[in-house]
Amino acid sequence: MLSQSYSVTTRSRSALSSLLVNKRLLLPFLLCLAVAFEPLRALTIATLADAFFQVSVFVAGTLAIYYFLIDRLPQLELSYLKAKSPVLEIAMAAVLGALPGCGGAIIVVTQFTKGQASFASVVAVLTATMGDAAFLLLAKQPIEGLIIIALGIAVGIASGLIVNLLHKPEFCQPNLQSKNAIQCKAPSPAIRFSEPVWRWALIPSLIIALLIAFNTNLGVFTQPVELAGAALAIFALTIWALSSKGQSYREVTAEDDEQDPPSKLAKVIHDTHFVTAWVVASFMLYELSVALFGLDLAAWFNEYAVFAPLIAVAIGLLPGCGPQIVVTTLYIQGILPFSALAANAVANDGDALFPALALAPGAAVLATVYSAIPALLVGYGLYYFAV
Repeated sequence: MLSQSYSVTTRSRSALSSLLVNKRLLLPFLLCLAVAFEPLRALTIATLADAFFQVSVFVAGTLAIYYFLIDRLPQLELSYLKAKSPVLEIAMAAVLGALPGCGGAIIVVTQFTKGQASFASVVAVLTATMGDAAFLLLAKQPIEGLIIIALGIAVGIASGLIVNLLHKPEFCQPNLQSKNAIQCKAPSPAIRFSEPVWRWALIPSLIIALLIAFNTNLGVFTQPVELAGAALAIFALTIWALSSKGQSYREVTAEDDEQDPPSKLAKVIHDTHFVTAWVVASFMLYELSVALFGLDLAAWFNEYAVFAPLIAVAIGLLPGCGPQIVVTTLYIQGILPFSALAANAVANDGDALFPALALAPGAAVLATVYSAIPALLVGYGLYYFAV
C-alpha cells in the first residue's frame, strides 16, 4: 500500500516537473496574463479572435482537404527514378519538397540515409520546401501560395542539377543506415481531449470565418463571436503546449511527431495548433510593438527594404517551421515584401532539417548553405527587377 502511494506521488511530482519546464506553456500563460491585465485585455482578445477566425480555421480546413487528397497518393521511392535518370530523381525530389508541410522533404531525407536518393535530391528538396508555412499562405493568399510553390519547384530543380554536377550521388551519405527518420508515438491525451471540440467547432467556425472574410456585419453577435474566437484560440494554444514536453528547441519550433496509429483528424489538429501558436505569437508581438512602443514594422521594412530578403534568408536557415511561419505572417500582414517571402521560402528547410542533422549532419549543413545561395539570388532578383 505504501509502495503504491509512493509510486503515485513520484509520478505526480514527475508530471509537475515536466509541466514546469515546458517552454510551450509560456505562450498561453502570458496570454492569460494579458487578458487579465485590463489595459491589454481588449487588444489581446481581438488579436486572439483575429488569429483564430482569420488563420486557424482556414488552415484547419485546408489541412483537412490536403490530407484527404494526399492519402490517396502513393509514397514514391526515389531509387527507381535515380536509376532511370538523375534529372527525373531531382525533379521528383523538388516536387515532394514543394508539397505543403514537411512530409515530402522528410521522405527524401530518409531515403538519402538509406542510399536510395542522391545528395543532389536532398539539396533540391530542402530548397523547394516551405514547410507548414505553405498551409498558412495557401489558406490566406492562395494565388501567392501557388506562385511560391511553383517557384520552389523551379529553383529546387535548378539547384539540384547544379549540385549533381559538383558532387557524386553518394556524397555526404552516412555509413549508418536508418530505417526511420521520425518515429511515431501514441496520440497525447490532450489531442484526444481536443478532438470532439474540433468536430463540433470546425464547421460553425468556418461559417463565421467566411462571414468575417466577406466583411459581413455580425451586429449584436460581434462581441460574443470575438470572445468565442479568443477562447478557442487559448484552448488551441493550451492543447499545443500540453501535447509535447516542450523542453528542446525542436519540440518548440517543429510540429509534433506523427501519430501511431495514424489519424487524419489528429494530424489536422496537431498542425493547426502548431500554426496557431506561432501566428498568435507573431500577431501579439506586432500589436504590442505598435501599441506599447510605437514601433511600426511596416514603415521600418519599407524604409530599409533592401535588408528584408537578407533577414528572411537568415531566419530561413533556422531549423523548424515555427520561425518561418513568423515570416509568412508578417508578409500576410503587409509588413514584409514578396521578395522577402520568396527568399525565406527558398532558404528554409522546415522540420526536415532535424532528421537530416541527426542522421547526416554533414549533408544537412552543406545542403542548407547551398539553399541559401539561390535564396539570396531569388530574393534580391525580385527586389531589384520585379515590377
